[in-house]
Amino acid sequence: METIPKSTGSFESFDGTPIYYEVRGEGDPLVLIYGIACPINHWHYQIEYFSKKYKVIAFDLRGHHKSTPIADMRNLTMDALGKDVIGLLDHLKIKRAHFAGHSFGAPLLLHLYEMKPEVIRSMIFINGFAKNPIKGMFGLDVIEPFFYFIKAQYEQQPDLWNTLWKLAVDNPMSMYLAALAGGFNLKVTHFKDIEVYTRGVARMNLEVFLNLFEELMKYDGESVLTKIEAPVLIISGERDMVTPIRFQYHFKEKIKHSEFVLVPYGSHCTQLDFPDYTNLKMEKFISES
Repeated sequence: METIPKSTGSFESFDGTPIYYEVRGEGDPLVLIYGIACPINHWHYQIEYFSKKYKVIAFDLRGHHKSTPIADMRNLTMDALGKDVIGLLDHLKIKRAHFAGHSFGAPLLLHLYEMKPEVIRSMIFINGFAKNPIKGMFGLDVIEPFFYFIKAQYEQQPDLWNTLWKLAVDNPMSMYLAALAGGFNLKVTHFKDIEVYTRGVARMNLEVFLNLFEELMKYDGESVLTKIEAPVLIISGERDMVTPIRFQYHFKEKIKHSEFVLVPYGSHCTQLDFPDYTNLKMEKFISES
C-alpha cells in the first residue's frame, strides 16, 4: 500500500504547552481526535486511506505522548483542549475542517462546536457520548466511586501509584482485559494495535489521566446537541461496552442533520476492528458534506 509522506511539527498553545501534530496529504482538511490515553496509532488506517485525497491532521492531546510537558496542570479542562484545537487550526492556517472524534474525541468536538462552530464543516462521532458514560457502565454503579477512591489514594502517594499504574498497564494481561471490557474485538483487531495502546497508556502521567478522566465524567454536552447545524455521522460498534449503543442512538435522536451507522461486531475501537467498512462510510459522508 502506498504511504503518503508526513510532515510533523509542534506549536505552543495558549499556556505554553507544546502540541504535537502530524500532517499527511493535500485537499480538504480532516482533523482526527482520539480518546483519553489513546495514541495517534488508533487512526492509522484512516490516515493511510484519507491522506490520498485529503489533508489529514492528527495530533496528541495535551499531556499525551509528544504533547508534553503541560505548562500548567490546572489546564486539563475541556476549555483548554478546545483552545488547543483552535490553536492547531490557526497554526496550520485552516479556517474550516471536517472532524472525526473517537470516544472522548466526540464530547471534545461538541465543546469545540460550542466554542467556535464556524471552524467545523462536518463531524464524525465514533463510539462517542455527550455526557458521563461511566455511570451505569457494565450495568453497575461502581466505576465512579472506584475512580474517586483511586484518585484520593494517588494524591496521598503519587510516586507509588505512578509505579503501580505502569506495572498494571504495561503487561500482556492488560491487553486481554481491555478487549474483554469491550475496548477491542480480539478476533479482528491486530494485536500490535492493542500493544501500542497499552504501552502508551503505561507511559502516560497518571495525574494527567485522572484529571482528564474526571473532566470526562463532569462534562455534559446535552445542550449542544440540538444546536448543531453541521452535518454529523454517528458510527456505533454493536459490541461496544464502554460507550454502549444507547449513547449513539441518543446522538441520532437529538442532532438534526445526522446519519447513523451500526457496525456489527464492532467494539469501542470500531475504526480498528473494521477499518475498510468504517472508511467507506466516512468517505461517503465527507464527500457529501
